[in-house]
Amino acid sequence: MAEKKTTKKAAAVKAEEPKKATVKKAAAPKKAVVAVNAENAGFKAGDVYQALAAAGKALTVKEIAKAAKISEEETLLGLGWLFKEGKLAAADEKITLA
Repeated sequence: MAEKKTTKKAAAVKAEEPKKATVKKAAAPKKAVVAVNAENAGFKAGDVYQALAAAGKALTVKEIAKAAKISEEETLLGLGWLFKEGKLAAADEKITLA
């Protein structure tokens, strides 16, 4: 009989304990996957060039990405192509057409 009373009392104590709140961790932001090949780099270079030409002034990488409606990674891919071709000039942190 003594065992049954102990079991009931332990169950009652567990029921009275406040439940701990579970904290969900935020999911890591998904990273853009950029296909690095000559065709894609050429298209992104065209997007970057058009954005710079339309702006008519020097822009940062973030501003170019926003104007071209592409990711910053894709912007950097296009910028690399254009720098290689000698189409760009950089001053401070801004980039402009050469």
